[in-house]
Amino acid sequence: MNTSFFGELLQTITDRGRSLIDRARERRDSPAETTENLADLCEELLSNRGEASGVALAREILACYADLTIGPRIAFFEALATRFGTDRTRIEAAMEAWRTKASDATAAELHATTEPRRVELLRRLNLAPQGTSALVEMRGQLLDTLTRREDLAAVDADFSYLFSSWFNRGFLVLRRIDWSTPAVILEKIIRYEAVHQIRDWVDLRARIDSPDRRCYAFFHPALVDEPLIFVEVALTREIPGAIAPILELKREPLDPERATTAVFYSISNCQRGLAGVTFGSFLIKQVVAEICREMPRLSTFVTLSPAPNFAGWLAWQRAEPSPALSEADRAALAELDRSDWWTDKGALDELREATLRAAATYFMTARNSSGSPLDAVARFHLGNGARLERLNWPADLSDRGRRQSCGLMVNYLYDLGDIEKNHEAYADSRTIIATGTIRKLARPSRALAAVTAEAAS
Repeated sequence: MNTSFFGELLQTITDRGRSLIDRARERRDSPAETTENLADLCEELLSNRGEASGVALAREILACYADLTIGPRIAFFEALATRFGTDRTRIEAAMEAWRTKASDATAAELHATTEPRRVELLRRLNLAPQGTSALVEMRGQLLDTLTRREDLAAVDADFSYLFSSWFNRGFLVLRRIDWSTPAVILEKIIRYEAVHQIRDWVDLRARIDSPDRRCYAFFHPALVDEPLIFVEVALTREIPGAIAPILELKREPLDPERATTAVFYSISNCQRGLAGVTFGSFLIKQVVAEICREMPRLSTFVTLSPAPNFAGWLAWQRAEPSPALSEADRAALAELDRSDWWTDKGALDELREATLRAAATYFMTARNSSGSPLDAVARFHLGNGARLERLNWPADLSDRGRRQSCGLMVNYLYDLGDIEKNHEAYADSRTIIATGTIRKLARPSRALAAVTAEAAS
C-alpha cells in the first residue's frame, strides 16, 4: 500500500513536470512572443511550490533563454528590471506594520518585502541542472549590455549580490594545475590566459611542468572542470625585472631548493559573469601558504605585473603641458612616436629616465573619479595589502606590452608582516604604500597641488 502511494506520488510529480515542459515548448514555438512568454514562465516559476516541477520549469526557462538572440535577450533583462522588481504596495504595508508594532516579525517581513522578486527568481533558476553555470553566462551577457543600458544596473546588482554568496571563499577549492591535470582543464587554461598568451602546448608545459614553475586555480563545485581564476608562479633567486626570461622556453630550470622568491607573473579571471566577485586576494594568500608549506625557505613574494592604463595616461599627459611631466621629459618622450623605438638602443637610453619618472608620477598621483588609483592592477594589489616595490623598464616589449604599458612592468611586494597594515591604510584613505625610491622619482606633489589650488581659486 505504501509502495503504491509513493509510486503514485512520484508519477504525479513527474506528470506535472512534463506538463510544464510541454506548455513551455508550445510557447517557444511563437518567436514573436518569445520574451513575453519567457517572462510568463518566470512568473509561473515564482508561484510554483513543488520542488520537482520547479526544477523542470527552471530548466526549461534557461533553455528558452539560451535560444534568445541579442534583441530578445535585452528585452528579457528589461522584464527582469520592470516586472520582477520590488512590490511597492507590499513594502508600504510592511512599513506600516513595523510602525504600528515594531517586532522581530514585522522587521523580518519588511526585510523580505524590500528584496526584488528577481532575486528569488534567480535562486529558483539555480535549482536547474547546470543552473549556476547558465546564470554565470547570463550575467556575462548582461555585463556586455550594461555598456549601453545603465538602467539595467539594478539587475546586475542582484546578480552580484547572489554570486558573492554562492561563490564565497568557503565554497572554493584550490587545485594545483600540472601536466597530469585533465586535458579539458588544460585547454581552458590556454584559452583563459589573459596576461601573457600561451602559444601552444609546449608553452603550457613549460609554465606548469617545470620544477621551478607552479600554477594554481580556484574551482567551485557547481562549475565542474571550470576554473574561476588561476595564477602562474615562477620560483627564482631574485626579484625579476622583465617578463621575457620567465617565459623563455629554452631557459635552464632552477632547482626549487635554491629558490628564495616566488613571483606571481600572471593572474587570469576565467568567468566573465563573475566580474567583481573577489577571488584574487584569497587566491594569492592561499597560494603563498601552500608554497610555504612545500618550500619553507622562500622569503620573498612579489608580482611582475603590467600597467594596463599607463600608455593611455601618458599619451593624455603628453598631448598638452601638464605638471605630471617636465618639459625635458616631454621632449625625451617624443621618442615614443617613432614606429620602431623599442628596437633602437639609443631611443631606449633616451626614454629610460623620463619613462620611469612619468611612471612613478602615474602610480603616486593618477586617480580615477572615485579617488582610487587609475591603474586597475594597482587597485587590485594595493587593495590586497601589497607594496609598490619597483618599476621596471623596458620589461615587456611585446605588442601588448607596448600598447598598454609602453613596455613598463611593476613589482608589487607581499610582505607577510605588513599585508594587513597596508590593506587598512589603502582601505581607509586610498594610501599608496610605495618604496622611498618610487616616491622620490615621482614629480613633486607640490607642483600638482599648486595647479589644483590655482584651478580651485
